[in-house]
Parts: sequence; structure tokens; C-alpha cells
Amino acid sequence: MSKVLIADDHAVVRAGFRQFLEADPAITEVGEAASGNGTLDMLRREPWDLLLLDIHMPDRSGIDVLRHIHTGYPQVRVLVMSGLPEQQYAVNVLRAGASGYLSKDSAPEELMKAVRTVLAGRRYVSANLAQILVADLDGGADKPLHARLSSREFQIFCKLATGRGVSEIAAELSLSVKTVSTYRSRILEKMSFHANADITSYALRNGLIQ
Repeated sequence: MSKVLIADDHAVVRAGFRQFLEADPAITEVGEAASGNGTLDMLRREPWDLLLLDIHMPDRSGIDVLRHIHTGYPQVRVLVMSGLPEQQYAVNVLRAGASGYLSKDSAPEELMKAVRTVLAGRRYVSANLAQILVADLDGGADKPLHARLSSREFQIFCKLATGRGVSEIAAELSLSVKTVSTYRSRILEKMSFHANADITSYALRNGLIQ
């Protein structure tokens, strides 16, 4: 018997997921959160077995939430659900500790297959994502630039892309300004960029920020 928490800022999306989850007799409770901070509040309040996590949410991104779960709630499995294609986020969220990544365009049958797979303690990857992961292992030349970043670098990359300054990011992540500055330098070097404006432009072109 499992408890599943849905984290998405769109009520209609949460309602759709809830409908499919409640049809499974093995799922005894379904909860909802509409923001990043709301998700962390729900996790503090009671135990959950699985989190369906959206990437883009108000106040705190899904990447931030994922890192909190990885360090503070390791028993919670995470299935990331996003409207973005797998090649944009999947590799990075799997590195950050997610148990699977699924497009919101997926059929209900695939959603429930992914949910059951992750609840069983295994990772779930779609056929398309499996090809992307193989290409990543082979050093595929067509993988996106941001796939070169570590999970922490990618987290900071997303914040820089939205216009946050180094001091603000340091305060949010409880890191020193020097540490965040070092990560920023690594990001620019790995992606062959020169300034934050390049990061923002790239993120907008690739749908990594809204």
C-alpha cells in the first residue's frame, strides 16, 4: 500500500493525475501540493512513498525540491513529470536523484507503469529516454550543452538563468558566495559562455526556464 504526493502548480494537471492514481487499489492516499515550499511542507508533515514532481513551480523549482529530498528524505522516490522533452532535463534530474522522468504527453497507461515501477524500487525510463542515456554514455555529440553539468551545477545554472545574483543564490542554498562563484565559473567554462546573459539566452531557447 502506497502514498503518492503530486507536486504541480496547475490544478487541472493534479486532478488528472489524481484520477489515474486513485483508480489503483494499491495506492491508499493521494496528496497535492501547488508549489515547491508547499511540497516540502507536506513532506515534513507526513511520510510519502512517491512524489510526482513538476520542474517549473512557483517559489522553488523542482530541481531544488529534488535536492532537498535526496538529502533529507531519501526514502521518498521521485518521478519527475515535465512538459519538456526528455533530452532537456532527464539526464540532469536522474543525476540529481530522481527515479524516473516522464513527459506529461505520455499516455495514462505509461504513467501508471512508471508509478508502479518506481514504487517497486526500480528506475523508470521511457524507450526514448533509454536512447538518450545510451547516447550520453557514448558521449553523443548531439546531447545538449547543459547535460555536461553536474547536478549542483545544473541547479545553480537554472537560478542564474532566471536572473538571480550570486549572493542571492548563496543565501538560498546555504552556500558561501565564493562557492557559488566557483560553480558559476565552471558552468561558463563547460558551456563556453562568457556571461550570465549567455546562460539566460540558452535557457530560454531550450525551454529550461519560463
